[in-house]
Amino acid sequence: MLLNGHLRVGRLTPDGQQVVVRYIVPGDIFGIAMAIGRDTYPATATAIVESLALAWSSSAWPALVAKYPVLAAGTMQALGNRLQDVQARVVEMSTEEVERRVAHALLRLARQSGRKIEQGIEIDFPITRQDVAEMTGTTLHTVSRILSAWEDRGLVQGGRQRIILTDAHRLFLLAEGQSES
Repeated sequence: MLLNGHLRVGRLTPDGQQVVVRYIVPGDIFGIAMAIGRDTYPATATAIVESLALAWSSSAWPALVAKYPVLAAGTMQALGNRLQDVQARVVEMSTEEVERRVAHALLRLARQSGRKIEQGIEIDFPITRQDVAEMTGTTLHTVSRILSAWEDRGLVQGGRQRIILTDAHRLFLLAEGQSES
């Protein structure tokens, strides 16, 4: 369980392409291969800022959930939420243009780890354009082009490993395929 910090969960495809699967925020359970009947972890979690996690061995899992049923219930809820997220991302990847996928990804991150600041909503951990590309199944060039255009339109502000949603409402309309006006 992540107590403090942020983790990026990534996976390599057979051809060596990195895919960002999700971000883990404080309070999230991760590395739960044993809970889903796996011996190995299907992805790698990497700290993107200084982080602190509570960890236990896989062999301790059965005794922990027997003694603390709330742990099993919390894990099932987390798995259900992740399944819903994966289903939404599959629909996005299958049916939406890249611009809408990027908008959805930024809005998801803002909901998960957004911090209200004067300019808007800042994604509260270091994130690069390459990270966004790996989350949305596109290229760095495409994400850079989209975010630069959005900066010109006043939807986002960028910086070194920083993204601020300056007009989340218009970004939401764009994500939903509606007119920004």
